[in-house]
Amino acid sequence: MEVLNKELKPTDIQHRFSFPSRSLQHVDFAGEFSVDLRVKDSSGELRVIRCKKRHGHHAKPELCRGWRRYVTDYELRVGDRVVLLAEEDHILGSQYRIEARRRIIMFGQEAWGDLPRSN
Repeated sequence: MEVLNKELKPTDIQHRFSFPSRSLQHVDFAGEFSVDLRVKDSSGELRVIRCKKRHGHHAKPELCRGWRRYVTDYELRVGDRVVLLAEEDHILGSQYRIEARRRIIMFGQEAWGDLPRSN
């Protein structure tokens, strides 16, 4: 099940990845303001990425610790798309799967291609 699908902006690349509050229903914070998500990336690696809610009236979630490493490993840039899916892998112990995609235009047609890990 798709938790979020967002085209990246400069802040998402340089600092933290914020996403719409409606996606909070898919993340169990267990009464806390942050939770470590166990995420499987497209190369099959288990990553731990911290998700936290901002305090106050707008509890907009953001991915912080572990996010910048993902950006670097996949050489993400502004305009790329990140998709987070709720998908358990009992062998790996992950709760989510994360995918990075880049817009490709071929023969005047737009498509989104999966990005491989760069290193």
